[in-house]
Amino acid sequence: MKDKVSLRKLDLADMPAAAAVHRASFNERLPTLAGLHTPEEDVGFWSAVVFKDCQVWGAEEGGRLVGVIAFLEDWIDQLYVLPEAQGRGLGSRLLDVAKSTYPALSLWTFQRNEPARRFYEKHGFFVVDESDGAGNEEKEPDVLYKWEARLHRL
Repeated sequence: MKDKVSLRKLDLADMPAAAAVHRASFNERLPTLAGLHTPEEDVGFWSAVVFKDCQVWGAEEGGRLVGVIAFLEDWIDQLYVLPEAQGRGLGSRLLDVAKSTYPALSLWTFQRNEPARRFYEKHGFFVVDESDGAGNEEKEPDVLYKWEARLHRL
């Protein structure tokens, strides 16, 4: 029997686990970019930058963090679900936390990350811009998405 998944706002002590979810998901989707940062650098980034600037929420199953979202006003900074936990609605539940907090959200994802693109489009995000990747650390072409609550009210 599967453990129940619970969502909660994360605290600073959770950032090593959040960084591990980020890295596992990132490496699965974009293996050519794996190893861009050390685990210590990831934890430092999540602790000193993401946690400081964003609300960070997590999805836990059986006491283990399996998904994370970090967002601030009008912006989703990070959204990752462990590869083995994907396809069960965890990303949708995390995304709903941000959608219930702000009436408009934007985010960048890599152009070649087709599963992420399908996920965001399924959840009402639309493309507003694309780049050649010159402005991001990975030098990877990306796409800017936006979602607006007013476009999804009945």
